[in-house]
Amino acid sequence: MKYQNLLFDVDDTLLDFKAAENQALKGLFTEIKYPLTDDVVSYFRVLNAKMWQRFELGQLDRQTLVNTRFTKLFAHFNEEVDGIKYEEIYRSFLNQGHQLEPHARELLNDLKGQFNLFIVSNGIASVQAHRLNDSGLTDYFKHVFVSEEVGYQKPRIEFFDYVAKKIAGFTPKNSLIIGDSLTSDIQGGVNAGIDSVWFNPKLQPNHSTVSPTYQIDDLLDLQMIL
Repeated sequence: MKYQNLLFDVDDTLLDFKAAENQALKGLFTEIKYPLTDDVVSYFRVLNAKMWQRFELGQLDRQTLVNTRFTKLFAHFNEEVDGIKYEEIYRSFLNQGHQLEPHARELLNDLKGQFNLFIVSNGIASVQAHRLNDSGLTDYFKHVFVSEEVGYQKPRIEFFDYVAKKIAGFTPKNSLIIGDSLTSDIQGGVNAGIDSVWFNPKLQPNHSTVSPTYQIDDLLDLQMIL
């Protein structure tokens, strides 16, 4: 067996983050009694994605990201708000979002016992703990590595150095990272010399310079690689 350690991303790999995000936005905007229009959702998605990309590149720290994203969102629509308070409300609803990606549990049931399973996530530690627990996925994994606790984020080599030190018998060659993000998961695999699987259910074109070792559009296809 070539691979022993499987490193899984969480959002849009095992858990449907877009569904959780939609639920959290609806919850927040209902609570603050502000209309959640398509324009607002679109702008938030673009803004949030850009901020997370800056975080991956080390240009923005997590605290600034989460504490200012709603301030920036509402400033775009000429509103001044308490961004920290809105973040707290949003996160409380995000905690409740634990819809699984298709075949996630089926896959993990098949893999548990044969492989060492780990989580590697750039998400917020408390949110990921809630969502993994509520989805019933926590017990599948030997350890959950979240960048907030590691001190570095994917795709930084330091994140993977930390993971390597914590996993007994870990080598880049006996490990595989599975995720939906070319910039954090797949680039992280490249940086650390770890083979990677790009989970790409919508068959989006790869316009980046990053090349995954494998590509799948259904989680169960991972079994053929293993």
